[in-house]
Amino acid sequence: MKKAFVIGHPIAHSQSPLIHQSWIAEHGLEASYEAIEIAPSDLAGLVARLRGGEFVGGNVTIPHKEAVMGLIDEVDPLARRIGAVNTLVADNGKIWGTNTDYIGFLANLDAQASGWDEALGSAVVIGAGGASRAILAALVDRGVPRIELINRTLGRAQALADEFGPTIVPGPLSEIGLRMAGAGLLVNTSAVGMKGTQFNGLDLSPLAQGAVVTDIVYTPLITPLLAQARAEGFASVDGLGMLLHQAVPGFRAWFGVAPAVTETLRNRVLAALGQ
Repeated sequence: MKKAFVIGHPIAHSQSPLIHQSWIAEHGLEASYEAIEIAPSDLAGLVARLRGGEFVGGNVTIPHKEAVMGLIDEVDPLARRIGAVNTLVADNGKIWGTNTDYIGFLANLDAQASGWDEALGSAVVIGAGGASRAILAALVDRGVPRIELINRTLGRAQALADEFGPTIVPGPLSEIGLRMAGAGLLVNTSAVGMKGTQFNGLDLSPLAQGAVVTDIVYTPLITPLLAQARAEGFASVDGLGMLLHQAVPGFRAWFGVAPAVTETLRNRVLAALGQ
């Protein structure tokens, strides 16, 4: 039986087992996928178990995405660029790592807002933390000519701009209205929207007509930002699809089957989240 996992600390909240177990059942595979709580001090031991053939691979979440990079044999160029690994694949005692958040972000937008990148002049990204790195890489690679990176701490945004190239234009949160002018895409990569938090006094009217607003937060599914976007007539894309689509490449690599992201699976995860 092929076995895979998701590791984190904590890990009980993860929806990855539900997603992968649903696909395993759908395809009738002799396989398993489990959540394993791993403290940072135990990470090397888990990697040794993977190298020894106990598992075919697994997913990695907080706080191990950076630390695991120094414990495996190969990190692909995309994961190096993003600075984090979220998917591991074992093959003949060797382990390589990649990052599928990039794929998940783009696939979610493509599925829910087809054509979002056509004639897109500029995009606005809120947040310069770890979660923004995959989104910035994805937008740069899609050819978005100008990406306004807005963050409370300007220095963090400037550091990412220096790293990801001249199409990234850093700015403080106080200038978000000015930076949104004519933008066709707004992405929230920050934690604002979770646990009752919201952006206060945010005016979306400077966005281009027909702009798309997306949030990587998916609990709640419709964040205050997305609710505001809908009320003001903009297209909105929730963050759950990113979680679902980023799971596809790992499943395919471990089990040799390309699973589909379906409405049935989406509804199953929503039910588990109580939404």
